[in-house]
Amino acid sequence: MKRVLYPGTFDPITLGHVDVISKAARLFDEVVVGVAAQTPKETLFELEERMELVERTLKHFSFSNAIALPYTGLTVDFAKELNCCAIIRGLRAVSDFETEFQLALMNRRLKPEIETLFLMPEDNHIYLSSSLVKEISRLGGEISAFVPTVVMEALKQKIGKRNSNPVAISRPR
Repeated sequence: MKRVLYPGTFDPITLGHVDVISKAARLFDEVVVGVAAQTPKETLFELEERMELVERTLKHFSFSNAIALPYTGLTVDFAKELNCCAIIRGLRAVSDFETEFQLALMNRRLKPEIETLFLMPEDNHIYLSSSLVKEISRLGGEISAFVPTVVMEALKQKIGKRNSNPVAISRPR
């Protein structure tokens, strides 16, 4: 059985992530969506919330060969622990490549038996990032074309709580 790991913070999961999961699910017997517990970025959603959003998204899109698992530590160690043959990484633009290439080379150095494979989302998702989605949501923009419904609802609830005490900004005259 060919199992792969698709790791990330998924804060939150977007339709771009779903696109990459869909491609990986067609190519491999099992896709483990690894939700990183530790991240240098400050997350909007706690690990448990991110796990729930990923699990509900996988169920909604009927990915019968994809599961979500939380993890800590090095991604490549987690992949080895799960007997994954590869780590899947999504590439959106050339700007992603340098960082992803560096990670892939380091992972190869640490665990040469684990390959890194790059998958590109479809054109309509190529510009998507969780950070952009959160920013659009914070500013009251429409995000339904970028995230699953469950994520849209969670963002509205989470960001709505944060924005419940708006700061008055005066504009120069």
